Amino acid sequence: MPISVASRDSAFRLTVALRAALRGVVREALAVEGRRAGEISIVLTRDAELRELNKRWRKIDRTTDVLSFPYADERGRVDGDLIISLDRLVAQAKRYRVSVGNELARLVVHGALHLGGLDHHTMPERRVMRRAEAAARKACAGRVTALERGFGKLGW
Repeated sequence: MPISVASRDSAFRLTVALRAALRGVVREALAVEGRRAGEISIVLTRDAELRELNKRWRKIDRTTDVLSFPYADERGRVDGDLIISLDRLVAQAKRYRVSVGNELARLVVHGALHLGGLDHHTMPERRVMRRAEAAARKACAGRVTALERGFGKLGW
């Protein structure tokens, strides 16, 4: 099944290598939970769009870093959308003192695990989510290097 990757910001052009690395992060994050990617779209956009979507769908009038919209969950296959804010991505990378590629991998892993059914509303859910995130980040460590190279070429 295809994983599509798009940017809604004309200043941010995705390379083939970046698209491939993002697809790989999603696949590896879901595999940690014994799931496989179905039809998933990853959209990189700006704060304004995430705020609008967050307000419309979650009734929360503020921006966020990543939104996940799961559509179907059939026989281990996960379908849905991941929407990521480029503005939050860059700001958080600076705040956490990590590379933009590393922070993007963290956001994609987090969003993919949400698509796969994990959440973090309660303390037990948070523990499960954090363990899965750590395992997925370890599994996709090689992809982070590709993300960092890709962002470096774009001047981020």
